[in-house]
Amino acid sequence: MSQLFVSAPGSVQASPLASQEVEVSVILPCLNEAETVGECIAQIQSTFEKHGISGEIVVADNGSRDASAIIADAMGARVINVARKGYGSALMGGIEAARGRYVVMGDSDCSYDFRDIPNFIAELQDGCDLVMGNRFRGGIRHGAMPLLHRYLGNPVLTGLGRLFFKSECGDFHCGLRAFRKSAYDRMNLRTTGMEFASEMVVKATLFGMRVSEVPTTLSPDARSRPPHLRSWRDGWRHLRFLLLYSPRWLFLYPGTLLMLLGTAAGIFLLPGPRKIGGIVLDIHTLLYAALAVLVGFQAVLFALFTKVFAITEGLLPEDPSLKRLFKIFTLEIGLVAGLSTQLAGVACAVYSVLLWNGHGFGNMDPSSLMRVVVLAVGLVLLGVEITLSSFFFSVLGLARK
Repeated sequence: MSQLFVSAPGSVQASPLASQEVEVSVILPCLNEAETVGECIAQIQSTFEKHGISGEIVVADNGSRDASAIIADAMGARVINVARKGYGSALMGGIEAARGRYVVMGDSDCSYDFRDIPNFIAELQDGCDLVMGNRFRGGIRHGAMPLLHRYLGNPVLTGLGRLFFKSECGDFHCGLRAFRKSAYDRMNLRTTGMEFASEMVVKATLFGMRVSEVPTTLSPDARSRPPHLRSWRDGWRHLRFLLLYSPRWLFLYPGTLLMLLGTAAGIFLLPGPRKIGGIVLDIHTLLYAALAVLVGFQAVLFALFTKVFAITEGLLPEDPSLKRLFKIFTLEIGLVAGLSTQLAGVACAVYSVLLWNGHGFGNMDPSSLMRVVVLAVGLVLLGVEITLSSFFFSVLGLARK
């Protein structure tokens, strides 16, 4: 296998690996791309030569059954065989093998213009950690992107990414992007499929890296076969990733809303039935309100569990606000709060028995008795959840230490 170096305009040569420092590594994920990979390599080589870039081309072959690897090798690219399947796996294999300070990744189907590479490198040299291409700013050629992707998939997923993570990136899924190798190592990316593209943007944003964009064009791919991308399957994988990496939007906000609505409804209905228009709200609605509080509280706990676990595993960066929270709410405080809530529930249960005793343990108005019972059950369950979760947070804290 050979490696391409360009040290000055007009000088292209195959050199030993140690003969010259590599500034830029271009990674081409490849799976049966014999029709187009050669043209991509030639365009990259021409760009290297024209702009005097010292670079290498790494083709991350993900199990091609055609002549992709043979063509790439013959044209001077370095071919890396990546056994584990998936877009993300191929890119991770190629990036790990890259020797350049800067890494550019792009598809092998001729859909991206590699003549834009100098624009990406200029941003990296200016101090950026990740430089994203933006196809919506640069131009999407006719037939290059399905209407479903252009007007629904990409805008919705990018919009959610911007909302969830406060990212300024306008095109989360552009396949042409560049980054510092050192920044990539900090990201510690994990996903192996198409959601790899979203994970990179999310991690760069969460870790406070400097991210910028450059306009780039998207052309129809030059292959005769269908693309590897599957709209609904891969779209769901992207959405699932965004949700799992944002426990705030997946658990915390919905849970908090449920708790607030349930608490407000409970306070409204606890004194007695309420009539709104022609509808009478009574103990049945009160029971649903208690359910909303308990489910909401469980969702909030899941948000905290997920955040702590993700930080412990290095999936998310440290959160100063979370540290301050756990300095205040220690195991002992959690146990006291949980036990106190349970005792309040037991007191309500005792009071309900006394009410029943006042009727000789016979029939009584279920509306008045159930109000106390619902409150008692709700408080006991809430107290148990607080107690158990306090112990679990302590276990997670031990793992982090």
